[in-house]
Amino acid sequence: MAIRKRHLLIGIAALPVAAVVFAWLGIFNVAATGGHWQITNWFLHFAMRSSVRTYALGVKVPPRDISLLQPAAGHFAQGCAFCHGAPGVPPSPAALAMLPTPPNLSGVIGEWTDAQLFRIVRHGVRYTGMPAWPAPERTDEVWAMVAFLRELPSLDARKYHELAEGSAKAATAQETGFDAALAGCARCHGSDGIGRGEGVPILAGQSSVYLRASLEAYAKRKRPSGMMEVAVEQAGGGTFEALAKHYAAQPRPSRAPLAADPALVGRGKEIAERGVPGDGVPACLGCHGGTRKNPAYPNLAGQKRSYLENQLRLFVGGKRGGTAYAHIMAKAVKNLSETDIKSVAGYLASME
Repeated sequence: MAIRKRHLLIGIAALPVAAVVFAWLGIFNVAATGGHWQITNWFLHFAMRSSVRTYALGVKVPPRDISLLQPAAGHFAQGCAFCHGAPGVPPSPAALAMLPTPPNLSGVIGEWTDAQLFRIVRHGVRYTGMPAWPAPERTDEVWAMVAFLRELPSLDARKYHELAEGSAKAATAQETGFDAALAGCARCHGSDGIGRGEGVPILAGQSSVYLRASLEAYAKRKRPSGMMEVAVEQAGGGTFEALAKHYAAQPRPSRAPLAADPALVGRGKEIAERGVPGDGVPACLGCHGGTRKNPAYPNLAGQKRSYLENQLRLFVGGKRGGTAYAHIMAKAVKNLSETDIKSVAGYLASME
């Protein structure tokens, strides 16, 4: 007997009701011990790859910058290796019980383009436990993670540990509070506060007022940084004062300035000492120089050039703030050009 159109429509309309009844009866097994049907696994993976491929089409890949490679490795050790493992570091047994099981990234990175990796790191993947980047506006950090992921397949256990941990002493199970927090900070900043990469700031000798305010800004998510938000969460607010005092007490290093174009440095000296009056840019050293400056202002003399450039770009782009005086800085630098940024960063980095 032929199926009438009316009967077909009734059957289609009844499908949602049947699905609700099926779910209500509890027959569908949601236990993680069982996993999905193979067809479901295939479909979800197919949909994920297709989505990433499509949304990555609009991603413009910048030139690779390795100034944040070390903190990216440190973040991976702190926030990613638990699930994915790392060279010489097995994933947690809890992660191995997840469905789907987080992949060993060294073996699958080559399957993705840089744009696709950027899409995955920044936005995460639904139904897998892969979270979005905590501060999606910090695309510089996301690209740093992409750069690290490209390096990952070439790292053995020794090279990975050297890049991600250096000489930092891992916290033991018996260590809590300040000792554990300092061990986490030292992964990127070193216990001496000099910093283990050109994109990591020199904390040694900065005022404890400034350092404490910065930690609070990250903890309250008023200064976006996926790397620092995770770090301060693990350190805990009760350690901020002690950490700030520790790094403030460290001696500032004597650093040989990086080679720079003399013309750019000359322009930077002019901006630092006199500003750019026509563009409303005040002299940098009016606030950041001398011995009588506000302790809430950081000392920029001798700071790392790559770090200064990046922070100035963040201020210009409205992506850095969170402290009581950040709005002053945002207004002061909003008219700086990229050439001005490179110039003043080069000059400040060359100062004693």
